[in-house]
Amino acid sequence: MTEHNTKLTSAEIACTWTGYMNDSMSKCILGYFLKCVEDKEIKSIVRIAYDLSTAHVEKLRVLFQKEKIPLPVAFTNEHDVNKNAGRLYTDTFILTYVNHMAKVGMLAFSGFLSMSARKDIRLYFKEGLQEASNLYDTSSDIALSKGLFVRAPYIAYPTEPDTIDSKSYLSGFTFFSKERPLNAIEISHLYMNIQTNIIGSKLALSFAQTSQRENIQKWMLRGAKISEKHVQIFTQALLGNHIQPPVPHDIAISDLTTPVFSDRLAMFHMSFLSAAGTGNYATAAAASQRSDLVVNYERLSLEIGQYAKDGADIMIHHKWMEQPPGTKDKEQLAKKKE
Repeated sequence: MTEHNTKLTSAEIACTWTGYMNDSMSKCILGYFLKCVEDKEIKSIVRIAYDLSTAHVEKLRVLFQKEKIPLPVAFTNEHDVNKNAGRLYTDTFILTYVNHMAKVGMLAFSGFLSMSARKDIRLYFKEGLQEASNLYDTSSDIALSKGLFVRAPYIAYPTEPDTIDSKSYLSGFTFFSKERPLNAIEISHLYMNIQTNIIGSKLALSFAQTSQRENIQKWMLRGAKISEKHVQIFTQALLGNHIQPPVPHDIAISDLTTPVFSDRLAMFHMSFLSAAGTGNYATAAAASQRSDLVVNYERLSLEIGQYAKDGADIMIHHKWMEQPPGTKDKEQLAKKKE
């Protein structure tokens, strides 16, 4: 077979480079969690997640060396995390974080797999997808056993199939008519986006209170407020239909102000969550059939986009933003030659 002699495509370089950056970040965060977590069952799932990230970083390091691609600077335990800083997160938050990131991992690996052609790269992402799925399954079992798993809202079972018989089904609120009740698909996306914004808000607050830089603190606090506002908007949509929104259990942070993670890692993590949030909103907008929900997702995506842009400006100012692999400017090369 000749697949292994074939050079990586641009998509495969992008996916493996992104995977290396993400897993090196996860390794730092999960290593800190291992130092702080007290519950034995939760510690066991953190250990599994940490070992997976460590193995992924090593496999990709070997791949890059084999392909003669420079390793990203990325993140390391030596430079980007202070494991002796003290306890910043509760065990419940740690379990919720691992469960959430497992979901993000499933989406990422499935996307990477779909963009890969070479057999060994497809195998790597296929295994990663299975590992992320297993991590989600096991962390969900632990959360359920401890009464910490926040389920989506319940609705009455349908009694018969139905069809949409009016264009008004697609309409939201107007002065002339009340919006129709939410359907199950719309409820599921509202629920998921409430959950992700709650986690993002807590993370942003924790990064703000442990950062020593004023501009980082302000940007993180702004992110927390944006997430809280989005939670309120999505919650109101559910309450307007007499549906109880999800209420997480004690995913809190302590009063610790000692720096735990480098500002560079914290900024990267929030940018990563912003990108994931934009993707979630796009999916929710495409799946929702009520026009007011679609408009909300679109305008809130713009807010996240501007927030992420301002964060990128901060990272560039501090020389923290690592440039992904790319092509050379052919016009500049020609001018240099002349």
